[in-house]
Amino acid sequence: MNRDFIHINDFVILVEEARSKVTTVDACYFDEPIIAVAFYGSGNVDLSVTYKENQKDFVYTKGLALSFYADKFVEFKHTVSANKNLECIVVATALRHLENLPNQEGEIFTELLQELVQPKDHYVEGPSFFMTPEMERIVDAFFTNTYTGKTKMMFYRSQITALLSHFFGQLALLKDKEAKPNHRDKLNRVRDILRSDLENPPTLTELSKQIGINTTKLKKEFKAVFGVPVFKYLQNERLDAAHKLINDKKATVQEAAWQVGYDSLSSFSNAFAKKFGYRPSQIK
Repeated sequence: MNRDFIHINDFVILVEEARSKVTTVDACYFDEPIIAVAFYGSGNVDLSVTYKENQKDFVYTKGLALSFYADKFVEFKHTVSANKNLECIVVATALRHLENLPNQEGEIFTELLQELVQPKDHYVEGPSFFMTPEMERIVDAFFTNTYTGKTKMMFYRSQITALLSHFFGQLALLKDKEAKPNHRDKLNRVRDILRSDLENPPTLTELSKQIGINTTKLKKEFKAVFGVPVFKYLQNERLDAAHKLINDKKATVQEAAWQVGYDSLSSFSNAFAKKFGYRPSQIK
């Protein structure tokens, strides 16, 4: 496990990297209430967030930008294995420092992450999305650079501002493109329809007729709200369901593929490997 801490004004940046041939769990928590954004690199490590009797699991973190509020009661657990390495950058600020952030950063946090600035629980998950290629390149550079000592810290500092700028820029764009309020319920219906019939989902045209939105607007607004196209969302749901079936020993690889709508075992295996970083036959 490698951990680097960088202090920039009232921000604390944590750069974490870990690799292991055997499955290990790395747990951490924060001493005081913080608002943070976590950026996950190509390692695709599993993440579990627990507080009191609640738990939230993330089985696909590669390229994820996740904002959240957390206090001392929240525990973050990364499960590192041979196929899932930890590559994570956390940019955090204590809630009490928010008003002191320079360059109007406090105002940006308050405007775009309002649910985190006024939290209603020990853990509050804010906006999240999969990073743009520009953001991914910045994150990858943190784990591939060969700088050392003061030069390494200087490099980290130069990249954090760019990464946060991209994050808030994308967040603003997503909010601008967000579906109209009267379409929210319809888009949630689309999500529920897809989840309810993974094996034989309706076509885009059929979905459009069911909810009363034309296909062009459906595609645009669904991506704006959920961060991915309609059938990319369906694919992720299918693969997550298959992973659980195989992991829980409720189905063989072939049976799981059929149950979530894949006729071709090779197509299923390739899609599974692309999402999780290993093939379904490697689940133990």
